[in-house]
Amino acid sequence: MWNSDDLAALRSRFGTASGGAMETPAYQRIADLIFKDGDRREFPYAGFPTLLDAPALNLAESPDRLSALQVALLGIPMDLAVTNRAGSRFGPRALRTVERIGPYNDALACAPVHEMRVADIGDVPFRSRFDLAMSHEDIERHIGRIVDAGVIPLSVGGDHSISHPILKVLGRHGPVGMIHIDAHCDTGGVYEGERFHHGGPFRNAVLDGVLDPTRTIQIGIRGAAEYIWEFSRISGMTVIPAREISGLGLPAIIEKARAVVGDGPTYLSFDIDSLDPAFAPGTGTPEVGGLTNREALEILRGMKGVNLVGGDVVEVAPAYDATSNTTHNAAQMLFEILSLILFSPSLREADRA
Repeated sequence: MWNSDDLAALRSRFGTASGGAMETPAYQRIADLIFKDGDRREFPYAGFPTLLDAPALNLAESPDRLSALQVALLGIPMDLAVTNRAGSRFGPRALRTVERIGPYNDALACAPVHEMRVADIGDVPFRSRFDLAMSHEDIERHIGRIVDAGVIPLSVGGDHSISHPILKVLGRHGPVGMIHIDAHCDTGGVYEGERFHHGGPFRNAVLDGVLDPTRTIQIGIRGAAEYIWEFSRISGMTVIPAREISGLGLPAIIEKARAVVGDGPTYLSFDIDSLDPAFAPGTGTPEVGGLTNREALEILRGMKGVNLVGGDVVEVAPAYDATSNTTHNAAQMLFEILSLILFSPSLREADRA
């Protein structure tokens, strides 16, 4: 039974202890990364806002510093390819305003911004706000610069068409696999004369030979457009509709995803509309019956150790969500993907912080 001696013992141990002093060695390791001068941390609401509070790196001023990174966080503020509501061009800026995500990942026991050399390198420098083809060229060129420097790109969109030029870079020496969490398969064809809209990046990537459909799994698919996604199944992709998630169970879905992508290089693309509109109304094409944020977190965390070579979080259109829940959830998913990269074999052992 609890007594005064117990209280005295706790007071002796913790009464004057610093907030950065832990008795559990694993926790102290994290605290040593995060706290400065014993108990001090950066104010989450002050300073220059960056993605996940990572250090900022201005490539225009310091281009030679890119190769020193392990992971580059970047914004791709482009939504010229949407078929419904525009506004995801404001996604990167919105995610930068989220005052606190992490820095500790309780499920994966890591502090990724502190355990890797990570920086927010700003946005893709677009030459035109009007030309979709030119914008895709700019994305491919910028991602190519990152990958050529030996750095893993983790992007914030923007609409989902941005994934195609990214995959063209990552798959140029051989097709990569993909874990794709979304409400839509995004394997549609040409509509109204346009092939490179946000409903078709993964058909385009397969046809370009940069995405292996047999190593691609699409999770959370639903909605009235299912009939236009036949390319996914015909090409060999594994599709898990949202309506089957409860019956299959998340452990089985995680096991299936890991089996599909195997040990090869894998891209992770997270469309915020994979979440039910109750959690993420701020997106271009919301679909009811989606994942909860807790389900999404469990799926992502189940990918620990997968050979990730890049990722993105897309389709955040903050103007459609007065609560900012969409933006907050998107920032959390970005943090989870960054955490997974810490455990990716593609993060070279010699480069680990």
